[in-house]
Amino acid sequence: MAGHEEDATVKEPLDLIRLSLDEKIYVKLRGDRELRGKLHAYDQHLNMILGEVEETITTVEIDDETYEEIIKTQKRVVPFLFVRGDGVILVSPPLRT
Repeated sequence: MAGHEEDATVKEPLDLIRLSLDEKIYVKLRGDRELRGKLHAYDQHLNMILGEVEETITTVEIDDETYEEIIKTQKRVVPFLFVRGDGVILVSPPLRT
């Protein structure tokens, strides 16, 4: 049991990612892209393989006549996705209660 408790501790940032393996996580990317999916693998560069991914892309356009901002969101579901780490802004693990 003591070994299991040691595995569940967070001593450095990537430990938090390790504890989220096989769980649904939220990833914010450059370019107003957001991902929610199950974390299958990652490396020290935050390259990740996600499964059952829902991708949300948000775009802001300006109306030519009224100059109002028009916010559009596009969603798609992807079975598997490779995420390159240099585009990652934020990774949020699942809520633990």
